[in-house]
Amino acid sequence: MRPVLAAALLLSTAPALAQVTVVQADRVLAEPGRAPLGPTSIVIEMGRITALLPGRQAPAGATVIDLGTRMVLPGLIDSHVHLDSDAGGEAALVEGLTSSPGTHALRAQWNGMKTLNAGFTTVRNLGDGTGATLALRDAVEAGWVMGPRIVDAGRSISVTSGHMDATNSIAEDLHGSIGQENLCDGVDACRQAVRMQVRRGVDVIKIATTGGVNSRIGAGLGQQMFLDEAKAVVETARLHGKKVAVHAHGTAGMNVALEAGADSIEHGTMPDDNSLKLFRKANAYYVPTLSTINGYKERLAKDPNAYPPAVLEKVKWRLEVTGKALEKAVPAGVKIAFGTDAGVSKHGRNADEFELMVEHGMTPATAIVAATTNAADLLGVKDIGALRPGYHADLIAVAGDPLADVKVLKTVDFVMKGGAVVKGK
Repeated sequence: MRPVLAAALLLSTAPALAQVTVVQADRVLAEPGRAPLGPTSIVIEMGRITALLPGRQAPAGATVIDLGTRMVLPGLIDSHVHLDSDAGGEAALVEGLTSSPGTHALRAQWNGMKTLNAGFTTVRNLGDGTGATLALRDAVEAGWVMGPRIVDAGRSISVTSGHMDATNSIAEDLHGSIGQENLCDGVDACRQAVRMQVRRGVDVIKIATTGGVNSRIGAGLGQQMFLDEAKAVVETARLHGKKVAVHAHGTAGMNVALEAGADSIEHGTMPDDNSLKLFRKANAYYVPTLSTINGYKERLAKDPNAYPPAVLEKVKWRLEVTGKALEKAVPAGVKIAFGTDAGVSKHGRNADEFELMVEHGMTPATAIVAATTNAADLLGVKDIGALRPGYHADLIAVAGDPLADVKVLKTVDFVMKGGAVVKGK
């Protein structure tokens, strides 16, 4: 071999060798839903797992990170966040009217880092009016900034006066300055609304078939979208290879979404027996978002007038009924994916959801599955949610045993995303 070529090959392989990292620990939950492994060495190269070796062993020249007695798990996944939002009630209205697109973008990155440091290496962002989180998704992927892996829905779609109508309660002379391309009434308009989001480059479509707790109108939580409209959304999304997440509280609106072929129901507060059958028939996921109640409680504790009367009535109702739907869904065999609705609850405290999931019928093991393999399946991302060769090297470590006490996941002291250490050692 010519000396110059040999030298070039040596130089080209040196960085690859230097990028080999081995994470070692006494306990590794490589496959959520199965028993954890004993002492294991996770070999990582170019941001992906290449091998899981028994005991403590490492290739020559590798960087070794020994996490001792801590348990290593796959990076967690939150299937329902709003990274560009921090406020609720009256404060959210002010925030929405006074924040610039730049402020939204910076807030999204700030909240993304809170989320990542909490051990959530991937999120599905379900609603963003300015495009800030779409931009953050691309910036993270390009390596310009640090943040979680983002699956983004762009602007959420609803009917006029529905949950996603940003002109609700706003003076009419301001309506012209508020974008309304996400509103649809009738089949053709709903098809167009989906295509408008696809044109923006979204990963998933989010719609509302019922009213919402935070909707600034007193229209309740019942059905707001007709079956033909919901079907038009789902069919158009499928045409473009997109899944559909559906905000739904009331029974009729939830069932319409499931009949239309939705991939997930967010909140899903009032299922009936037919809803549970439709979940199974559609092979859809239920995303409970239980920890929204933490945000409501904390804001009301600081200010009893944090929410206008029409919203406060619904907030009080949500506080009473949260968790009851999950108690029905678990024994009925409905698939559960982890999601918090962070933005309503606090960013960075996403793991509070685990405690509520266990309180309302899940085990620590199934709650962890919901936040890993199930959530990865829902998001349609094939190489996250477990620790396997070829998967992204997204992993966390905690002291204690989350399979015995899920609250351990509230204190994550090591985070790695794509082979890069984000937090701890």
